[in-house]
Amino acid sequence: MTREELIEAARTAARNAHAPYSRFGVGAALLMTDGGVITGCNFENASYGLSLCAETVALATANASGRLRDVVEVAVIGGAITDGGLSGTAPVSPCGRCRQVLNEAAQLGGRDLLVHCAAAEGDRVASYRLSELLPHAFGPADLGLE
Repeated sequence: MTREELIEAARTAARNAHAPYSRFGVGAALLMTDGGVITGCNFENASYGLSLCAETVALATANASGRLRDVVEVAVIGGAITDGGLSGTAPVSPCGRCRQVLNEAAQLGGRDLLVHCAAAEGDRVASYRLSELLPHAFGPADLGLE
């Protein structure tokens, strides 16, 4: 799967975002070791603290099918929700909480995930290793669980 195809899967997921409060839709797509893709979108709640980020939804879905260790790459896209879809020209990156949740999958799988951060409009993409986005991460290894 190409980076562009993974980003397009995230873009498709973002169309299902439930974001009536922020009006900012986010989609995430996880590339798995077998070439499959698992997606998620943000899911807001009137009690804001109960909202879920797209990356967390995708990772929870992977975990529910016993595949948390199988994540190899991640694409994230987001932007303001408009009548025509999403708008915004700046690449969107995972929030701090999502970086930590991604780190759990990365450490369990023994890999440094490639994270593609894409803009809602145009073709701007910034790709990073998770270790660049979350240096000195705390995870399963710190608890002696690896």
